Amino acid sequence: MTAAPHTTRLQAGLGLIPETEKLLSLWEPGMEPPTLLDRALSSGEFADITARRLRNIVTEGFAPRYLSEDGYPATLIRAFEERISAQDRKQLFFLFTCRANAILADFVREIYWPHYQAGSPALSKQDALSFVQTSVSEGKTSVPWSDSTKSRIASYLLGACADFGLLGDMRSGARCIEPFRQTRFAATFLAHDLHFRGLSDMAVVNNQDWMLFGLEPQDVLETLKEIALRGELIMQSAAGVVQISWKLKNMQELADAIADC
Repeated sequence: MTAAPHTTRLQAGLGLIPETEKLLSLWEPGMEPPTLLDRALSSGEFADITARRLRNIVTEGFAPRYLSEDGYPATLIRAFEERISAQDRKQLFFLFTCRANAILADFVREIYWPHYQAGSPALSKQDALSFVQTSVSEGKTSVPWSDSTKSRIASYLLGACADFGLLGDMRSGARCIEPFRQTRFAATFLAHDLHFRGLSDMAVVNNQDWMLFGLEPQDVLETLKEIALRGELIMQSAAGVVQISWKLKNMQELADAIADC
């Protein structure tokens, strides 16, 4: 499968967490970006943002993350709306933002977690810039980027990681690396989401989305065992073969099960 290209789409917004919360409250199933934009403009929720900026947020930031697949991500998040914590929601936003922005996903997997695991105290602007420069030189962007664009995207990568809680404030050209751990709900959500996308049990274990949370396949197996101990699924693992009995039939049943907890 061809890797998704690296784009400048992050410039529409970094984590966009407050904006995403507001837009999700205004969105309805089947609503296209132009209609959502009109509703957002008339809602009064974005009075401090220009119409042009809001259009950019909706079309380049929110829509690619949450309105892909006929609005499937937005529908999922809405299904869990009042049933999960703010931290759980932030981790869902992180997951879908990375899925929509390959450059952020690759930065987290290739730069953030290796630094984290090596005990590095911080990530610098130069760390991010070197990653972007390599991305461009390896042809991961559709067109070459200017030096100013590379510099901006490097800043956006660090800023987005800070918004999602992976990094702290900028100090002396670097952001400190913060403790970051996948929440129990986010693990359950990701496991079931991958399963209901039609992946085999082994493909679920080996999916690269787990690496956004610093988990290698062996870590994923331990995570799935924890989920199984809570009774959410049944798992057997032996000789490198994994078999999972999934108790739920779809993500709505997962939302209902969480609501009943």
